[in-house]
Amino acid sequence: MERMTTLAAWESFYVILGSSAAALTGLQFVVISVVGADPDKLDTGTEEIGAFGTPTVVHFCVTLLVAAIVSAPWHALGAVRWAIGLCGIGGLLYTGTVVRRARAQKGYRPVLEDWIWHAVLPAIAYVTLLVASISATGDGRSALFVIAAAALLLLYVGIHNAWDAVVYIALSRRKESKEHR
Repeated sequence: MERMTTLAAWESFYVILGSSAAALTGLQFVVISVVGADPDKLDTGTEEIGAFGTPTVVHFCVTLLVAAIVSAPWHALGAVRWAIGLCGIGGLLYTGTVVRRARAQKGYRPVLEDWIWHAVLPAIAYVTLLVASISATGDGRSALFVIAAAALLLLYVGIHNAWDAVVYIALSRRKESKEHR
């Protein structure tokens, strides 16, 4: 029963985190809809969206998943550890896919900041989830702080990358509009 008390102490944190991730996922759908509504105004294709837009949604969804996992009424810490560990492994594999996509697309040349926010920081978050799942002992209190930090990092990565994409789209459209005058 001690373990259930430990997870219950995180309830408010994960309600806030999960709700934020879910809301921001929805906003990403709106952004993509706006971009898709007038494709002639922006030179962005599926390769760029796959490399830079889709990962943002994935990071938000993994944040939501971590919140759901930690909030679920588990009876054993081992199940939580396995679920979080699988999120870490899946995230690392996906980060590799993101790097391949970013290198393969031709519409935008990523700069150092892009590599940090689209590859390095997500990889750190996913490694952190994996390490926390492996190293969790006893009631998992320390691991829960590490898991929370990793999930929060994924949320911030998503926020940064969504903002970066919106600014890029807005500036591209503004530049295009000035060129047509």
